[in-house]
Amino acid sequence: MVSDPLRGGDPIARAGRGSGVRPYPRTMSSALVVDDDPTVGDVVSAYLERAGFEVRRAADGVLALALAAAATPDVVILDLMLPGIGGLEVCRRLRRDHPRVPVVMLTALGEEEDRILGLEVGADDYVTKPFSPRELVLRVQAILRRAAPPESEALSDATGVGAQHGTGHGTEAGAARSQVSADGDLVLDRRAHVVMRGGTELALTAREFALLDWFLEHPGEVHRRDDLMRTVWGWEFGDESTVTVHVRRLREKVEVEPSAPSRLVTVFGVGYRWDALPPDRA
Repeated sequence: MVSDPLRGGDPIARAGRGSGVRPYPRTMSSALVVDDDPTVGDVVSAYLERAGFEVRRAADGVLALALAAAATPDVVILDLMLPGIGGLEVCRRLRRDHPRVPVVMLTALGEEEDRILGLEVGADDYVTKPFSPRELVLRVQAILRRAAPPESEALSDATGVGAQHGTGHGTEAGAARSQVSADGDLVLDRRAHVVMRGGTELALTAREFALLDWFLEHPGEVHRRDDLMRTVWGWEFGDESTVTVHVRRLREKVEVEPSAPSRLVTVFGVGYRWDALPPDRA
């Protein structure tokens, strides 16, 4: 059992790492695990460390935000039900202060409304309790693989982060395609992992970036929500409202009028399609 790092001493120092035992080589990925249940925190931290992550722990929202401010993590695993500052508010503040850091929510079976709210305030993914720790690690790896610039993918594959659960574009496919996609005033740079609209950088989450990347690579094609879950999320099954929420969030950032989208349009009864701007408007 991983020892509880939330005992005694300075709150930043005592969050530390879980067991300190590292059966896998150190990677460049760090994870912040936020859960007030010490058993859940122990198990999640142990599995992440075995996958090569550097793990810090927090049992409440105040400490979680302090740790993120002290050293920005590569990913946050966040329980919705926290004492003091709740998980939704922690997620909202993390998204405000660290817009590119992926957040994976831990939710209970009966918390569908909270789960949707969590996605709307910026969470990238969710795992429902009770869950498989191994599945959680694979979800985290998949998100980081999506978030990594192309030059980082080789390192990711070599260290095992994302190698077990790659989704969508494989490394070979990524190497073969252009590093930049453009549609009018919208430019997506895969190497820099940046999206610009009209010369202004957009604050996209890792999942929003991956979703936009997929649409730009497949203009004019209709994608069902279950297809997007397989290709962008890497899920064979799941709550398709996750896709709906992310599409809505993406529209708010790339459309001039999100309520009347002209690029990311809904094909009613089927799915979503990206309509590239005609040459005379590009």
